[in-house]
Amino acid sequence: MAEELTDTIKRNAEGPAEAHGDAGGVKQHPLPDVVETDKYMLNKAAASRPSLSLRKVKIIPSGSV
Repeated sequence: MAEELTDTIKRNAEGPAEAHGDAGGVKQHPLPDVVETDKYMLNKAAASRPSLSLRKVKIIPSGSV
């Protein structure tokens, strides 16, 4: 999913911001909005994987028992 979104961002950056023809016009979403959406989706995917979240551990120094 992230690769598809990355490809979409790349195509959005390479293409024109607006295009007009006889049948009408097309306007893309602004690139900053697309980048923010990408960040949101990556954060959402990371939050849905609890195995990668922070874990509590007890650290015992090797010199004391």
